[in-house]
Amino acid sequence: MPFFEYKAMGSGGARDQGVIEAASRPEAIGKIKQLGLQPVRLDEVSGKKATKGGAEPKGGGMQLPWTGKKVTFAMLENFTRLLSSLLTAGVPLSKALTVLCKETGAPAARQQWKKLHDLVVDGMALSNAMERFPETFPSVYTAMVEAGETGGFLDLVLGQIADFQARDKDLKGKVMTAMIYPAVLFFLAVGAVIFLMLFFIPKFKTLFEDFQAALPLITRIVVGTSEFLMQYGLYVLGGLVAAIILARKYLASTSGKRRFEEVLLKSPVIGPLVSKFALARFCRMLGTLINAGVPLVNGLTVARRSLGNQTLTDATSESIERVKKGESLARSLSSCRTLFSGATIEMISIAEESGRLDNELLRLAEVTEKDLDQQLKMAVALMEPLMLFLAAGFIGTIFVGMVIPIFTIQDYIK
Repeated sequence: MPFFEYKAMGSGGARDQGVIEAASRPEAIGKIKQLGLQPVRLDEVSGKKATKGGAEPKGGGMQLPWTGKKVTFAMLENFTRLLSSLLTAGVPLSKALTVLCKETGAPAARQQWKKLHDLVVDGMALSNAMERFPETFPSVYTAMVEAGETGGFLDLVLGQIADFQARDKDLKGKVMTAMIYPAVLFFLAVGAVIFLMLFFIPKFKTLFEDFQAALPLITRIVVGTSEFLMQYGLYVLGGLVAAIILARKYLASTSGKRRFEEVLLKSPVIGPLVSKFALARFCRMLGTLINAGVPLVNGLTVARRSLGNQTLTDATSESIERVKKGESLARSLSSCRTLFSGATIEMISIAEESGRLDNELLRLAEVTEKDLDQQLKMAVALMEPLMLFLAAGFIGTIFVGMVIPIFTIQDYIK
């Protein structure tokens, strides 16, 4: 029979703690209450710890270094889909969480689901329990679960979350894939220029000095840049590292993140892509929630968190208050023109009047995602020749700067 270590409060407010033996958590809670105590925390422990009071290492044994200690996106998606299936089949929530703990093979996920199960069995709502682990469950996730618990259709909402996660992962994957090739070209170009400056130019410099020839301006600039990097290259590298660290800290702050997001929205190429991505997530999230039976105001509150841009989040916050006052969704969203175009507002308005708002929002999400995919392909198609042009320009400038003096040297030889 397992042992449970508890912390509890007495009737007079006195704290008490100890170890109790019971067949299950509910039975252990019942025994603690029979002692006139109100349990505050309850953790299952091994018999060795219960009898000797020794602490066991967390994790229950040796863990391979490559297994990881973090719940991955794939683990969370699998957990969401399986939990939805179990609840749909009529399995109680606590029992479903127990099954998931036993079925998962990843130690990190098993520990996380076990903690979640313990909190739920102790009487905490599933959404509140998830809020204690923000590194695993994003705020949008817990907000959707809370909406499902409130409306009594948790199983349906979990299924919708799993579908949303799959589509969101696919959309992010397209964005990342589109950026890989331009990034590789950029780093190859930078590496080639650094190699030429540090190893190729110094050999020509020695040749030019032996002939004491007057060098053209472009050659002097190239040679001067090479000398500067040779002497102060480590300082430049250190400065770049320090600048990156300071930039990361600034972007991690609220003001820095907000300023960066504003710059992104106003940029000529990236801004429209960011807006399209946010619009697709917003429409899919709101359409999913309304389709699941979540009230419009609650759905807007949750969908607002999915935008991923604080500037857009603030712009849509006003629409929630206007909807509460009785305005239509289309009219309330019309003030955020950065995210919602006139055509989008008109389509939402017609969908509201015809009573098919959820289907129209999901259709808008699909159309926006396809449009975003096309814009990404076009941006990458334009970026590839631009990166090649810049790389060829830098390398060509270095080459020309080194070749021109050779003709001058021939005059000195004659």
